[in-house]
Amino acid sequence: MSHSNGHNHKHHHHNDLRGRNLIISIFLNIAITVAQVVGGLISGSLSLLSDALHNFSDVLSLIISYIANKLTKKKASIKKTFGYKRAEILAAFINATTLIVIAVLLIVEAIERFQNPQAIESNLVIWLSLIAILGNGFSVLLLKKDSEANMNMKSAYLHLITDMMASVAVLIGGLLMKYFQMFWVDSFLTFLIALYLVWMGYDLLKNSIKVLMLFTPDSIPIQKIVDEINMFEAIKNVHHVHVWQLNEEEIHLEAHIDFNNDITLSEFDIILHEIEDLVFNKYDINHVNIQPEFGKDDAKEVIVQD
Repeated sequence: MSHSNGHNHKHHHHNDLRGRNLIISIFLNIAITVAQVVGGLISGSLSLLSDALHNFSDVLSLIISYIANKLTKKKASIKKTFGYKRAEILAAFINATTLIVIAVLLIVEAIERFQNPQAIESNLVIWLSLIAILGNGFSVLLLKKDSEANMNMKSAYLHLITDMMASVAVLIGGLLMKYFQMFWVDSFLTFLIALYLVWMGYDLLKNSIKVLMLFTPDSIPIQKIVDEINMFEAIKNVHHVHVWQLNEEEIHLEAHIDFNNDITLSEFDIILHEIEDLVFNKYDINHVNIQPEFGKDDAKEVIVQD
């Protein structure tokens, strides 16, 4: 008979503020994107268009982040026992994937353009990149605080900050084209912006995949935790351990524990509370599910391959 207990939930609120900040950023970015697409087409600047594309990916990522942020608040149900707690991780995964795909397309285009540079209307490039810098700068400030605690918000924040830097590069390019007729700079900048996108996207992709694949978080030393629980006097052996991250706020530990004696449920409860306090205070694990056993004939390895 399994006995499970999960307490010590860490609850993070201020979701509404996050949502509001995301909405403001979405509209700002839509405006910037439209301006840059029109400007890029009129001026013939690929770096302006690549910046617009980057901005458009921002809009999509912000919308995805916003939806995920809303879904996270939906209640769990019989069919969805965890609710939508993973929506934000999924959003981060989708955003990272789109970033990389867009970047690769831009690299191809930049290399082609580099071989035959075209004259570009630089005044338009300069003004539009300035507008983009201001708009993105404002969005970056709005999302900065949340980005530190949340992978979804971090993905939105990274989109915006790379965007702002890309716009700064486009501005410098515009100035070089205006005063020195260095039109090749346009393709060169596009190439750099795209490489940066790949680098940022890869890191986010890797982290979100780790969570989706139920890998043990890097900060959790399973063997050390097992050794510490094994030191409890009543415990003979800890085995069949799983540690996984549900989302940004929740880390789960489940394990089978062999006891030296055939203890009562109330005795088990006392030990369970001690285990929960240990893993919560020391390792931030806030959901614990223990299966108590006595003399049960099963595999006793820490990690059991089913």
